[in-house]
Amino acid sequence: MASPMSEFYKGKTIFITGASGFMGKVLVEKLLYSFPDLKHIYILIRPKRGKSPGERITAMWNLPVFSRLRESQPGAVDKLSGLEGDVLMEGLGLNPSAVKTLEDEVQVVFHCAATLRLEAKLKDAIDMNTSGTWRVLQLCKNMSKLKVLVHLSTAFCYADKEVLNEEVYDGTESPHDLIRAIQWMNDKSLDLVTPALLRLHPNTYTYSKRLAECLVKEHYPGIPAVIARPSIVTPAWAEPVEGWVDSLNGPVGIMVGAGKGVIRTMHCNGEYKAEVIPVDYAINGLIVLACQIGRLEKLPAEIPVCNLTTNDATTATWAEVLEIGRSTVRKYPFDYPLWYPDGNIRKNVIIHKLCVLFYHLIPAYFIDFIMLLLGQKRFMIRIQNRISDGLELLQFFTTRKWCFLNDYYKEIFNNLTNEEKKKFPMDLSTIDNNEYVKRCILGGRQYCLKEPLSTLPRARVVNNIMYALSWIFNILFYFLILYYAYHYSSFAKNLIDSTPVLGSIFKN
Repeated sequence: MASPMSEFYKGKTIFITGASGFMGKVLVEKLLYSFPDLKHIYILIRPKRGKSPGERITAMWNLPVFSRLRESQPGAVDKLSGLEGDVLMEGLGLNPSAVKTLEDEVQVVFHCAATLRLEAKLKDAIDMNTSGTWRVLQLCKNMSKLKVLVHLSTAFCYADKEVLNEEVYDGTESPHDLIRAIQWMNDKSLDLVTPALLRLHPNTYTYSKRLAECLVKEHYPGIPAVIARPSIVTPAWAEPVEGWVDSLNGPVGIMVGAGKGVIRTMHCNGEYKAEVIPVDYAINGLIVLACQIGRLEKLPAEIPVCNLTTNDATTATWAEVLEIGRSTVRKYPFDYPLWYPDGNIRKNVIIHKLCVLFYHLIPAYFIDFIMLLLGQKRFMIRIQNRISDGLELLQFFTTRKWCFLNDYYKEIFNNLTNEEKKKFPMDLSTIDNNEYVKRCILGGRQYCLKEPLSTLPRARVVNNIMYALSWIFNILFYFLILYYAYHYSSFAKNLIDSTPVLGSIFKN
C-alpha cells in the first residue's frame, strides 16, 4: 500500500524558489527521487552568465547531487521546468503565461530563496529576504489549488531569545515600514540607522528573516503556511550523496581552511553545543512538514512553526567537533596545504587576536614579501582579510549558548509510518559524529575543492613532510625568542641559567 506521504504528493504540482541553492538542489532531488508519481516541479530561476533557465537546469542536472536520480529515473528531468524570474522583481519577474500556470496548477510551494550573505547591506537583505517573501505571498494568494506554503527561515532569527519556542514573536518594527524605507532612503542614511534597527541581531540576514516571518504570519490562515527554522545547515549525512556540499560557507569553510593550514585560530566557546543539521535531514523536515500541513482539513489557529534543530538529540560540543576534525583531516588531508593543519579554538578573545597576529597576519605578510621578491602576484593578505571577516561573522554563533525547542519537529517525525521514517530520517541522535565529520571533510574535498580521492596517498606524504617542517619551525621560533631574551633581559638570563641544560646551550 502507498504511504500517506506518497498519496499526498501523488499528482502534485510544486513551485520552488531558491532551487539552485545548496538546500534547493537537495530538495528538488529528494522530491523527484522519492515521489515518482508527482506531476511537475516548477522552479524560479534567473538567467546567469548568459545561460537560459533551461541551460541552467541542464547544468544542475549533471551535478553529482543528481547522480542517483539520473541512474534510477533518467526521465525525471522532464518533470522539472525553469521559469525565468527573480524574487527581487515585482511579480517575481514572471511573464503572464507563467503566472497563469502557477495560479491554476500549483498545490505546494517551497520558498527557499534568500541571500545568505551575513555581511549584506540592510537594503539588499530586506529586498531579497523580506520583500522577496512578500512577493511570493502575493503570488500564493491567487493559487486556487494551494494546499501549503513552506517558508524556509532560520533558527537564529531571534537572537534576543534565550529559549526559542516554535512560534512567531511580534517584532518592534513593521516589515512594511522597512520595505517602504529601503525604497526612499539612500545608502548613507540606511547605514546610519542599521545599528539601531539590528540591536541584538548580529547581522542583516537574521533581522530580515525575522521580518519575513511576520509577513508569513500576517497572511495566515488566508494562505495555508508553515515556517521551518533550520539551524546551521551542513553537508549531507547520506542523501543524495554522502558529504554533498556545494559551497564553503559556515563550518565546512572553517574545516577546509583549517585543513589547508590557512585558519589556525578561531574565537569559539568549545563548551557549547554545535547546533548544526545535515542538509538531507533539514530537507526531509521540509518535505514532511508540507505533507503534514497540506493534508489537514482544518488549519491550527496559530501558524505552525517547526525548529529543525538538535535540542537534546545530540550533545556534541564545538571542542569535540574540532578534535574529531583535527584527527580526521590528518587521515584524509587536502591537496597542497599551505601549512600543517594544527589550528585551535580560543574562548578568550584577546588570546584569539594575539594568535591571529602570530599565526595569520605575520605569516601572510611574510609569504607576500617572498612573492614580491620573486616577482609573483601577492595573495595571502587578501585571503587572510577575507578569512578574518568570515570568522568575525561566524563567531556570534559559536560563542553563544543556544536553546531551540523542537517538540513539533519530534512530533511530525513520530507521526510517520515506520517505512516513512526510513525514507525520511530526521532523528539526529542516530548520526555518528566521527563518521559525519569524515564525510563533511571528504565532501568539501571532492565537491568544493574538486580534489579526487585518488590523490589522498600523495596528500598524506605531503602532510607528513609538513608535520616535520612544522616541528622544526616551532623549535627554531622558540629558540630565537629564548636567545634574544637571554641576551637582552637579565631576568630571562638568570631564569635560563638556573636551568642547567638551557643555560649551557646559550652560554656556548
